[in-house]
Parts: sequence; C-alpha cells; structure tokens
Amino acid sequence: MDNQKRIKFRKVRKTEVQIAYFSMEIGIDSRIRTYSGGLGILAADTLKSCADLSVPVIGVSLLYRKGYFYQKLNEYGDQEEHPYDWTPKKFLRLLPKKVSVTIESRTVWIQAWQYRIKGISGHHAPVIFLDTDIAQNSEYDRRLTHYLYGGDEKYRLAQEVVLGIGGVRMLKELGYHRLSRYHMNEGHSSLLTLELLNQRKREHEPIWDIDGIRRMCVFTTHTPVPTGHDQFSYDLVCQLLGDFIPVNFLKSVGGEEKLNMTLLALNLSHYVNGVAKAHGKVSREMFPGYHIDSITNGVHSYTWTSESFKKLYDQYIWGWINDPFSLRYALNIPKEELWSAHQESKKLLIEYVNAKTNSGMDCDCLTICFARRATAYKRADLVFYDTGRLVHITQNIGKLQFIFAGKSHPKDWPGKEMVKRIFNVAQHLKDQIKIVYLDNYDIDLAKILISGADLWLNTPRKPQEASGTSGMKAALNGIPSLSVLDGWWIEGCIEGLTGWSIGTATETESIDHDNAHSLYDKLEKIIIPTFYQNRDRWIEIMRHAIAINASFFNTHRMVQQYVLNAYAY
Repeated sequence: MDNQKRIKFRKVRKTEVQIAYFSMEIGIDSRIRTYSGGLGILAADTLKSCADLSVPVIGVSLLYRKGYFYQKLNEYGDQEEHPYDWTPKKFLRLLPKKVSVTIESRTVWIQAWQYRIKGISGHHAPVIFLDTDIAQNSEYDRRLTHYLYGGDEKYRLAQEVVLGIGGVRMLKELGYHRLSRYHMNEGHSSLLTLELLNQRKREHEPIWDIDGIRRMCVFTTHTPVPTGHDQFSYDLVCQLLGDFIPVNFLKSVGGEEKLNMTLLALNLSHYVNGVAKAHGKVSREMFPGYHIDSITNGVHSYTWTSESFKKLYDQYIWGWINDPFSLRYALNIPKEELWSAHQESKKLLIEYVNAKTNSGMDCDCLTICFARRATAYKRADLVFYDTGRLVHITQNIGKLQFIFAGKSHPKDWPGKEMVKRIFNVAQHLKDQIKIVYLDNYDIDLAKILISGADLWLNTPRKPQEASGTSGMKAALNGIPSLSVLDGWWIEGCIEGLTGWSIGTATETESIDHDNAHSLYDKLEKIIIPTFYQNRDRWIEIMRHAIAINASFFNTHRMVQQYVLNAYAY
C-alpha cells in the first residue's frame, strides 16, 4: 500500500463519513433467517469485518419472517420446502420509526428492526431489517417481507421497492444524515439510486443530478450470466411505481427494453467491481464500455474458524483475529498439532453425520465434502459421472466417503433433479462407497462441514462461478480444495501446494467428460496416495492452504480494498 493510499485509508477511518451497505439478504446467524446462501453470508462477513476495522457502515436488508425455506429430503430424495417461522424480537430490536413507499398507488408502511454487530475493536456495525408486516398494511403488503426470493415478478419488484426506496427513506428517518456512500451488494437494491435522485431534485436543484448520485454510489455485481440479472418490464414498473420517475428518463439509465437493475446500478455508480479477477473480466465482456474493477471476495476469519483451530492459532499466531494476514505464520505450527486439531474437527463432523443418517462413516477414511447452492451449473453430481471408475478407485487405491449439502431454489427443477440423482447414487453405491446428502444446509451445518472435511470439492461449469467462498472457509481450517479453475480458485490454486485443480487453466468452457476424468485422475494418482501413504506431505499442504489462502482470502483484506478503491473516492 503506497503512502497516498495509506493517507486515504486513515482519512475514512477518522472522519464521520458513513457508508450504507444494501443487500437483499444478510446472513448473520443461523437463527436469524434472513439469508439463503453465499450472497447473504458474504454481506454479513463484510459487515463483521467493517465492525472489526471500525469502518463506519450500516447494513440494510429485508426481514423475511418466513425465512428462505426449511429443506426436507424425503425417502426418494425429493426436496420438500417448508416455511421457516422465527421470532424477530428474540434477536432484534424494533425501532420506533416508520416510513412509507407507494406501490400500485397504495401507501405501504415499513418498520425497522436493528441488530448490532460488535467488532473486535469495540465498534458496532448496525444492521437494519425492513418489515412490512404491520397492521396499517393490506394482507398482500404485509407479506412482502415474508419470503426471500419467493413469489412472482410483481412480488419481487415490490420487495426491491421496499429495499431500495424504503431503505433510503428509513435511514434518513433514523437520523443518518451524513451518508456519503451507498454500496449496492448486487442489483436488487439499485432502486435506491432513483430515491437519491428524487431527493436531490427536491432538495437542491430541479434537475436529475446523475453525476452527484454517481459520486455517492458503489456497485458490486456477483452474476456472470445474463439470466441472473433482475429485469422487469416497464409495464410492471409503471404499474408499481406510477410516476415516481419518468419512464423516458428511466430507460436512459436502466435499459431500453426492460428495467435492468444491473444497468441501473452501472449507470449510477462511480465504482463498480466484480468479485474475483476472472469475474471482473467476464463482467466487462457482458457490459462493454463500463469500467468494472475486481475485488476478490473473502470470508470473516474468526466466524469460520473451528474451535480447535482457534485454540491452535491463539497459541502460535498472536493477533490473528484482527490481522488475518498473519496466518502466513501457520507454516510454523508443528505438524502433529495441526493434524490433532483437524482430527478434533473431523470427529465432530463424523459423529454429527452418523447421528443424523446412521450411515456408519469412518473417521479414518478420506472424507470429501461438497456444500453449495444446489443448482445445475455447480454440478454437485459430477463426481458420479462414471461410477464404475469411482468404485474402482475406492476399491483399489483407497477408500473415499462423500458428504453433500445444499438447497435448491423451489422453482429450480434441474437443481432438484440433481439433488435427487445424488440421493439415488448414494442408495445404489451404499455397499461400495458411503455417501450422504444432508438436508437444510445453513450456517451451523456449514461450520461443521468446512472444518471437518479432509478435502473440499467444487465443480462449477466454467465460466459461471463468479467467486465462491466455501473453499475459502475450508482453507481457514487447513482443508485443501479440489476445484475447477474458475472464480476465486484461479487465484488461490497453487497446484499440489494449496490444493489441486480440475481441468486446465486454458479451457474456456467446461466439458463434463473431461472434467470428470481430470477429477478421477487427481484422486487416483495424487490425492488418495498422498492422504494414505504420505501424511507428512498432506499436512504440509494443509499448512500452505492456511498460510497462502486463508491469510489472503478474508473480508478484512477485502474491506480494506473497498475503503481504498470505492469509499475514499
């Protein structure tokens, strides 16, 4: 970091500049059901690091009284979705202020709940959860903050009105008058730019001050495929928003054919970034003409480190909690103590799985875990592409056992079928390989998996992985990855030192046959022999996963990059 940038960082830290961080989901705690997966977990990890580093930020999201959903797999492997009722007042404080937005000419009232994230430094990062389930609203409007990613397009757009427009109004009502940055974590909240434009037009000059709003806004895009970006017809937009913003003006900043929430954010932000170096490049190709930087994602080190590894780091790496870069000293941790800490975490995982599934998993067996959102492009079933070869490997090279977890969106039928295929393969191969699919993947289950696995598997279809963070969490616990070279793994993979790659760096698109047999080759020729026959070498790889990957791929580093590149503008 050069001297000029050091000065900028200190300037942001010492003044009263405030940053509002908007995200459709924020996953702070497994009991607070306001998240579905990676986007929400990243948002919470970001806010936790801001609190640790005393970065003056406030988070804004929606409440979701019914959560995402509780996942139950029946005896055939079919996913069943159930509401996940929880009680906000057990965890959050209801604030006295209310604001309103207009949806379909109706006044929709919004109340706010607050959670305070306490950082290592003693600084607090407040998080505001917006809630429309109050008596003044109609039954339909009360349900707008019930379900995350639920309902039809109208429901979804109405939620984004509450988040973007309602969120800006709520912050103002709560007394946050010195906000100078609005950070949109994905495009769901980009309607906030329209509210800022309207406020500026009412309070300052009778013009659309686009440049003024751009200076205030920061946008992080997470989606490397066009279908993943929210788009709404202008008929629907006019139906819900009325004359809030003239349609002709809206088309000039949000897209001619439909309101594209990503385009809206791109056109009204001074700083835009993707979430990995490769994703930044993909985003620039998707949206030519826009300057899109990249800040690679990270994870909150203290949150995702298991108890056994926390004790180990406390003993050998002083100050690691608020200086994750110091984890590079993991190379000095005695190998036998590292292995002992891992075995402690693995024992907890195996006992948990056996208690849940009665599968008889073995603590001495090489255990491979895969836990991601269950959607087709992540290819959780790729390892079963050729079950004959997989069985041959386990019978002749060394035993394997597999643990899977992950929810599929209720309307993602290919994702649900993939889960069912894995479930069926597990039944078919039960006499040769132990395989389980755990239901209702959440924060608590993730902590058990990312610390207890021996190897973390990730097989996305290239180039559809924006970043991915589960392998980063595993690295904090000394777990190497076996992954397709996409997203963060392009930056994190040092072959044979932090883990192993599937496929090649030069391939631009994934071919199932080639990737599957690359995976099998690595297992057969390198990974299994090393695990069973060269334990010393395996532990050395674990140490490097910590020293190289865990020390860099964390949200402390990520937040510092946002402060320097986006907030201190």
